[in-house]
Amino acid sequence: MKEALENLEEYATEVIYDRKRGFGANALRVVLSGFSGLWGSLVQLRLLLYRKRVMREHNLGCLVISIGNLTVGGTGKTPVVEMFARALNHAGRNVAILSRGYKSKRPPFKQRLRSRFTGETVLQPPRIVSDGKTVLLDSEISGDEPYMLAKNLDGVVVLVDKDRVKSGGWAIREHGIDTILLDDGLQYLRLRHRLDIVLIDRTAPFGTGRLLPRGTLREPASSLRRAHYIFLTKCRPGEDNSALEDEIRHYNQTAQIIACTHAPQYLENVDTGKRLPLSALKDTYIGTMSGIATPETFERSLSRLGAHVEARRRYTDHHRYTEQEYLTFIDYCVDRDLAMIVTTEKDAVRLPKVHSPDVPTYYLRVEIEILSGHETWEECIQRICRPEALEASNRIFV
Repeated sequence: MKEALENLEEYATEVIYDRKRGFGANALRVVLSGFSGLWGSLVQLRLLLYRKRVMREHNLGCLVISIGNLTVGGTGKTPVVEMFARALNHAGRNVAILSRGYKSKRPPFKQRLRSRFTGETVLQPPRIVSDGKTVLLDSEISGDEPYMLAKNLDGVVVLVDKDRVKSGGWAIREHGIDTILLDDGLQYLRLRHRLDIVLIDRTAPFGTGRLLPRGTLREPASSLRRAHYIFLTKCRPGEDNSALEDEIRHYNQTAQIIACTHAPQYLENVDTGKRLPLSALKDTYIGTMSGIATPETFERSLSRLGAHVEARRRYTDHHRYTEQEYLTFIDYCVDRDLAMIVTTEKDAVRLPKVHSPDVPTYYLRVEIEILSGHETWEECIQRICRPEALEASNRIFV
């Protein structure tokens, strides 16, 4: 069943990106276009209901910073969330990250069925991935992105729950949190945001340009008006972003714009933790494994570092690898006499434990590097750390 669903997801992705040809794919695109119109109407209706206060947002009484995007996947959001959490924690804020834990393991069916009739889920606490001191759950239970954040951030609470009003209240009561980072929170309107940070992928600013399910846009580009800060991700040094910034200004005249890149830092062995400098990739023949939204971006970054990518295995976003898949690819790389397998940090937490002395596996550690807008970034952090200034200048958009 899992394999069939992933194959269906892969086929749908090929159709959405116009990479699949033939009568069936074209017919599906026509059907999806009709549903996109319905989706757009529902999105606008929902925004209107919140704007008219027919549907009410919850105010938890602490700072809530949303970090999200208009498109489905691919903007490199997790390193940005990590950067914000680390900066705010170092500035003295008591930070919690709230995630819905996309594709995390669900509770057993019997427990879910029982709770549906008893209402127990309302009283259950969220999944505590990290209490700020210890990582308490694995990536299968928490989801790969929350686990990765918990592993990399000391002093930051990481919680997973679809009901982020509930998990936010828990964070405040149990951990004394004063600042909440709402991971992938632009569309989560039940919880009032003080600031909306919106990420735009420089290489595909508005995805495919069409709304779900025909395209990759969750909301129309006009929803950028809700953004207070806009991060242009995956920029390259020296690249001219003026045309994209002009397009953004068509939807939002006042948001501060920061250009950044996902800068590679080092390679880390997934088994031993041994680190290698990026120079180890120079003129090295490697294989890659990735289950992310934009594997091409990852593979291009390795090529720019001098690696020769001789073998590729691509899976659907958030794919959880089986031991057989991993071993099969290792054997293939051994036969090709490749020096190493390289994966992403997000993929590394989903790999099974397999000892492979012949072809070691490393993940590429990346961190956000601000290319332009350094002063704006510092102003953003200070604004969050001075609630009175934030309250005075905050604009509420829905």
